[in-house]
Amino acid sequence: MSEIRFLSRSDVVRALPMPDVIEGMKVAFAALSAGDVEMPLRSRVAGQKDGVSLIMPAHLTMTGDMGVKVVSVFPQNVSIDLPIIHAVVLVLHAETGEVLAMVEGGSLTAIRTGAGAGAATDILANEDASSVAIIGSGVQARTQLEAVCAVRDIQQVRVFSPTRENAENFAAEMSGQGMIPALIDVENSANDAIADADIICTATTSLSPVFDGNLLKPGVHINAVGSYMPTMQEVDEVTLQKSRIYVDSYESVFEEAGEIIIALQNGAISEDDLYAELGEVINGKKNRRQSPDDITYFKSCGVAVQDAIAASIALQNAEAMDIGTLLDMDS
Repeated sequence: MSEIRFLSRSDVVRALPMPDVIEGMKVAFAALSAGDVEMPLRSRVAGQKDGVSLIMPAHLTMTGDMGVKVVSVFPQNVSIDLPIIHAVVLVLHAETGEVLAMVEGGSLTAIRTGAGAGAATDILANEDASSVAIIGSGVQARTQLEAVCAVRDIQQVRVFSPTRENAENFAAEMSGQGMIPALIDVENSANDAIADADIICTATTSLSPVFDGNLLKPGVHINAVGSYMPTMQEVDEVTLQKSRIYVDSYESVFEEAGEIIIALQNGAISEDDLYAELGEVINGKKNRRQSPDDITYFKSCGVAVQDAIAASIALQNAEAMDIGTLLDMDS
């Protein structure tokens, strides 16, 4: 090994166009549900101020994609004007173990998380879905909106954040980007935002439900990506009871998805109510929605196969575009 390619944040954004990553996430979820991966449950190291660092390795045995991500999630960083998420992904050669690339992981995580929701939306949402509610205004809320607009003809966007200034900044920044509509409405509450929405995306660090499930429109599709610990609960039990529940990984949601864990503990739902992993639908083992009025809910905690696939896509595109920095590891 002499050189590895380092991809900075701006390199990653250039090398990971959302449509490419959405298709990559479908491959990742399909491989996971088919058992064609080597992926231990991510390990955790607690940090200070409620922070946690996660180590996430994965090897997709059929495609040969292999990588390891180290990601830190420190919610209190908001108070000191730092990103909540810091991460790096190593792309490994599956046959030799050589490090091929080091990829800035904060942007990769945001893009692949949005793309995972984009894949779920493409598979589960009604074809004529045209309105979306975004709950949250951070980096992952941005990629959620980008991904949804990549797979559906979105005409109306509503956003809510507890800090109105953040929501207004979100609307100003995202308005008219790519396939995103020019007008984004800033709402006074999450319940106002979800009114008549065809698609709802939650990307918050909330410990309690962010909207009232009694207000859901028939046929709505929900992407919930914010909660990643057993104590976090973005979505209420009413929503889960009304929904056909899809997940990225049974194993991860039983360990980490607070809204599902809490609902199971309270007896509001049973394990049988978790209908399918998204990969099972992609592989033809389970069904998509059965009626335009079905409410579908996709819970993603994020799994390492997503990072491995996304990092491989980034490396391939970066090599083709000749971007990134080559680092000499022997000198």
